[in-house]
Amino acid sequence: MSVVDEASVSGGVRGAGSPPARMTGRLRLLLVVLLVAQFMLAVDFSILNVALPVIGKGLGFSLSNLQWIATSFALCAAGFTLFFGRVADLFGRRRLFLAGLALLGLSSLVGGLATSPGILIAARIAQGLATAAVTPAGLSLLTTSFPEGPLRDKALGLNGALMSAGFTTGAILGGVLTDLLSWRWSFFINVPVALAVLLIAPGVIKESRPDQRPRLDIPGALTVTLGLLALVFGLTRAGENGWSDPTALISLAAGLLLLIAFYLVESKAPAPLVPVTILKRPTVIWGNIAGLIAFLTETSLVFLMTLYLQEVLDFSPLAAGLSFGVLGIGTVIGGSLAAKVIARIGTKATLITGGLLQAAATAALLTLGDTRTSMAVLLTATFLGGIGNMLVIVGFMVTATSGLPDHEQGMATGLATMTQQIGITMGTPIMSAIATTQITTHATHTTVLDGVTLAVLVNTALVLAGTLTTALFLHTRKTPTP
Repeated sequence: MSVVDEASVSGGVRGAGSPPARMTGRLRLLLVVLLVAQFMLAVDFSILNVALPVIGKGLGFSLSNLQWIATSFALCAAGFTLFFGRVADLFGRRRLFLAGLALLGLSSLVGGLATSPGILIAARIAQGLATAAVTPAGLSLLTTSFPEGPLRDKALGLNGALMSAGFTTGAILGGVLTDLLSWRWSFFINVPVALAVLLIAPGVIKESRPDQRPRLDIPGALTVTLGLLALVFGLTRAGENGWSDPTALISLAAGLLLLIAFYLVESKAPAPLVPVTILKRPTVIWGNIAGLIAFLTETSLVFLMTLYLQEVLDFSPLAAGLSFGVLGIGTVIGGSLAAKVIARIGTKATLITGGLLQAAATAALLTLGDTRTSMAVLLTATFLGGIGNMLVIVGFMVTATSGLPDHEQGMATGLATMTQQIGITMGTPIMSAIATTQITTHATHTTVLDGVTLAVLVNTALVLAGTLTTALFLHTRKTPTP
């Protein structure tokens, strides 16, 4: 009996029913609504990167506090994801999705109108919380609306493609809006999009939640949330001040201890936030490891190439942002092809193929020099790397959410979303710390290039390590060709 059939027979999920075997008009509209929301959230991760110096001067941020514009968002987006994934299961995915979108629109409006650093940071915290709520709720709505197999694979492929494209689009859009209008439009742009989704979504999204609500696991929620907050904060501090920074080391140690405590709490909790049985599933474990490495390596590669373009080739921020357009095209193509590739060769083979393609493309960047003739290599490698990375990301989403009943989809997608947020958040600090080991206090084109090359080498090794663990330890069943 399939997962979909089990859910239908048990009647354990209200509003789930038996998903259709083909893409109906209503499902297409539902997919568009969910994809637009996820794309908007992905844009938010990178849209302010180029604008940070301008915002700092406009609102009076000190140089040391400027990083909190990004860090405050990342802390909340990563730290509260798993908690909200479970809340969506218990109290309604549709309800949380809509509430999160409303908070995102309101906080974006406040951020755009901010007149002081305190107001802006508060708006970024609210945006992070909204992201932590909407992302797992939207993803679990997607996985429970589409039956496991080709339809879900296609939906997850488009979702992954638009999320990666959104990250790249944010880097481009931030530069365009800041140069042509104002940094405030990096916030304002969310308001009409959120409003449009809020107007359409109630008519196409059905509520989905268990008929019987177990108690919310407060000890588990506290330990995992505080653990993730400490871990992300420690990684951010290490990226800024180096791996010998005492605050970073204490924070990282506290984060690891809290996550160990979370596992112990979950093993004894009567209504765990994440049942230990889920954490022990090989598809969940190895799928999330593959996803973590995929997000960590590709998003941090954008940072490394931005550093290379601006500090070695002397590109303007806008020109550097536009250079990532080919990466965006590659991710869209990879996401669009992923479902067909999975149907033809299976999920595991897709993960391995994508990982090898991404590793080869990243390794090609080791040949970059200090002249603009290297742009041909950069554009080709980032395009192909984007395709490979998306094959891995979609394969990870399919693997990490397959074989589970609908009432566990929120937990599974919460884990997958947490993996995504942690990967995006920790990649840049890690690669930044590696690159700066080669850059002296008086940075030159040569020292910056040496730092970028070393970080690219580590990036390539991580991709290969992730591909190897998938090949050795992940066992999945092939999805039949429709």
